[in-house]
Amino acid sequence: MKNLIAINGSPRRNGNTAELLKHAMQGAKDSGASAELINLYALNFKGCTSCFACKLKSRPHGSCAMKDDLSPVLEKVKSADAVIFGSPIYFMNLSAGMIAFIERLFFSNYIYSDEIPTVFPKKLPSAFIYTMNMTEKHFEEFNMQERLGMYEIFTERILAVAPKVLRAFDTVQFKDYSRYESSIFNPEEKFAHREKYFPEDCKAAYEIGRDLVK
Repeated sequence: MKNLIAINGSPRRNGNTAELLKHAMQGAKDSGASAELINLYALNFKGCTSCFACKLKSRPHGSCAMKDDLSPVLEKVKSADAVIFGSPIYFMNLSAGMIAFIERLFFSNYIYSDEIPTVFPKKLPSAFIYTMNMTEKHFEEFNMQERLGMYEIFTERILAVAPKVLRAFDTVQFKDYSRYESSIFNPEEKFAHREKYFPEDCKAAYEIGRDLVK
């Protein structure tokens, strides 16, 4: 049985990112695979400390020397048949937790060699699911694809397969906008957008999960 690992890089375990990841997991399960959700913000870990132990010629490449709650997760990803990176966009970037995770996973499997760009043990299908408060228009105006595209480029370099991508725009952050200082938003438009488009995002996530384990 194939296994999909879904990485939730949101501090919210039941937010937009988690919901889309759960639909992707269901797609994988309906295709006969198993699926596991890992909430990064439930773990105690930090990003790469630049110790360069993973680059030493005297030790096997492809493993991070740091030992914390993330260590077994990195090993799980190596044994998985597919992985999904799910992250909200905070200040025009991935969440801090997801960035730290990617640092640990990718840098430990990358060595400074043109001949050997990756020491990851196999080709691993993957996907990025982004959830963001910004609209699609803002995404284009701020050249967000150039910023996020670098993660996708390195994913293909390390995992040897170009990742699938799903972007969920103009997401709803609060159940009751009147409780928060949020005058730049129109709550009615926010909820109307969610009602119209979020089900489509959920369906797209489902298809990604299904396709990754085929």
